Amino acid sequence: MLLLGALLAPAACKSAGPDPIFAEPEPSASPSVTASPSASPSPSAPPSPTVKPVTVKNLQWYLSQVPDFPAAPAPQRVNVPESSSAVFWFRVPTNQKVAFITIDDGALSRKPEVIEFIRQAKIPVTLFLNSPAATQHTAYFKAIEDAGGVIENHTITHTSLKGKSYDFQKKEICGSADKLEQLFGRRPTLFRPPFGERDATTLKAAHDCGAVAVFYWTQTVDKGKVRYQTAAKVVKPGDVLLMHFRPALMDDLLAALKAIHRSGLTPALLEDYVG
Repeated sequence: MLLLGALLAPAACKSAGPDPIFAEPEPSASPSVTASPSASPSPSAPPSPTVKPVTVKNLQWYLSQVPDFPAAPAPQRVNVPESSSAVFWFRVPTNQKVAFITIDDGALSRKPEVIEFIRQAKIPVTLFLNSPAATQHTAYFKAIEDAGGVIENHTITHTSLKGKSYDFQKKEICGSADKLEQLFGRRPTLFRPPFGERDATTLKAAHDCGAVAVFYWTQTVDKGKVRYQTAAKVVKPGDVLLMHFRPALMDDLLAALKAIHRSGLTPALLEDYVG
């Protein structure tokens, strides 16, 4: 028996293959990598910022923003009582659903697109001009006049008149009225004192220089913002909006139009009611 076991043992070892339990696996073509549990995930790319379109505020843009107004009512002229002095009004005494746009001074800024905005949008405007500015920039203001504007009086030197002598005030008012009549062929019938400052002498001198009414205002507009004089924040029939020939006049005109529209009114020409 021992001899037979010895003869069989070498043959068994020679024919036996490797034990499959201990055979190493074949390497894969692309070994996977297992992330460590503590490893942080790769940060995602930040989202692209939202690019807001740039508004190009050219003439066409302003025209596209003008509200649609109903047709203005046929103007009913206001009766101005006979007197030795001009009347003084903050607003036009009318119940018609209209408001009035006025622009003062004329010396600071005169953008050419303002002329076309007034013309194409058919904005009724009254210009209270200082006569030196009107003299220096006559062509500009004539163009606004041709577009439908009317030119009125705002003194020579834009100085406060209140408390000054009759002769001083008359020189400021009449001197400007004379020059504006010479430049534009029409003598002003309305007057606005610089800063709105006036006294009884102002009203007397204005009358003697040909004005029937002296105007203050009920709202001001500057840098595209309407500033109301009352807590109601509404434009009422007969209200007078004041702005100036400043760099943001296009914005001021548009803001005035929108405020008038929100209040259910239509812009009208001041001289169609008084003057």
